[in-house]
Amino acid sequence: MTEGARADLVRRVDGLMRTVPDFPEPGVLFRDIMPLLADPVVFAEVVAALAADAPGPIDLVAGMEARGFLLAAPVAMALGAGVVPVRKAGKLPGPVASATYALEYGTATVEVQPFTVPDGSRVLVIDDVLATGGTAAATVDLLERCGAEVVGLSFLVELGALRGRDLLPGRAVDVLLTL
Repeated sequence: MTEGARADLVRRVDGLMRTVPDFPEPGVLFRDIMPLLADPVVFAEVVAALAADAPGPIDLVAGMEARGFLLAAPVAMALGAGVVPVRKAGKLPGPVASATYALEYGTATVEVQPFTVPDGSRVLVIDDVLATGGTAAATVDLLERCGAEVVGLSFLVELGALRGRDLLPGRAVDVLLTL
């Protein structure tokens, strides 16, 4: 994709996203990507851009719950790779491997079925938004403990002020739009 085509795509993605104040709780500005997903042309171009930016051959694309699933599946198909969901605790039948990470007030846990991640698999992690980086860092840790090689992380949007990249030092992080 040329620089001009990418800039045009970023502009259209930005125009389709909604910012919803105080959702899911007061003080949070939620970035709603559903209008983007409903636009078949822009959605297809986003998938193509994420796939084109993948670092080398990819065996699996790991989508983080829940909107990451919506991006991971078509990107995996475009790359000829499998897709693995990284779910919130209690959503997958066992056996599961898990990683717990800190939230502002408490903790959260993500899980994956380890038998879906063969040793040495080259994995691309995808989600819609990189915010504080906690979920992404826990996902990387979880996949690597399952034997994967996480070769990159791709996000539709990065909320730069929240410094999520700080929890992903030395990682290849690709972002379409930074806010």
